[in-house]
Amino acid sequence: MKSNILVKALLISAVSFSMVGIANAQTAKLGSLQIEGAYTRATVPGQMAAGGFMKIENKGAVDQLLSASSPVAAEVQLHEMSMDGQVMKMRQVKDIPVPAGGAVELKPGGLHLMFMNIKTPLAAGETVPVKLKFAKAGEVEVRMPVNAMGAHGGAMKH
Repeated sequence: MKSNILVKALLISAVSFSMVGIANAQTAKLGSLQIEGAYTRATVPGQMAAGGFMKIENKGAVDQLLSASSPVAAEVQLHEMSMDGQVMKMRQVKDIPVPAGGAVELKPGGLHLMFMNIKTPLAAGETVPVKLKFAKAGEVEVRMPVNAMGAHGGAMKH
């Protein structure tokens, strides 16, 4: 009888821990869209901007990422980084196309989210909730782990 209670308690604990993992997952699914590998990086005091990165796979018709928002920043913009000769340029874009039956990768040096006017420094080990709004698929919340500075290609300079 006692061993039965112990087994049940262990099962409840295991399920609880696995649910915590799901809540902090860096992937999300919304209709035909799958968001994978989402992350941002830690910031230092006084740093007012940070990048957000992920891969968006689309198994359906063409869609567009229209906007993003997060309680950690006054604004989250969609950005594109490109080279113009020897000069790296960054600009805000109105949307990010997600091709039908394809994928778009938000990564350092290319398309990305830009957290503007960060309210408090982002600390490694935390997660940042980000709401993504798509033209067709709708809205989904992604929890982005905050990686240590230098992770995934180094700190982003902005």
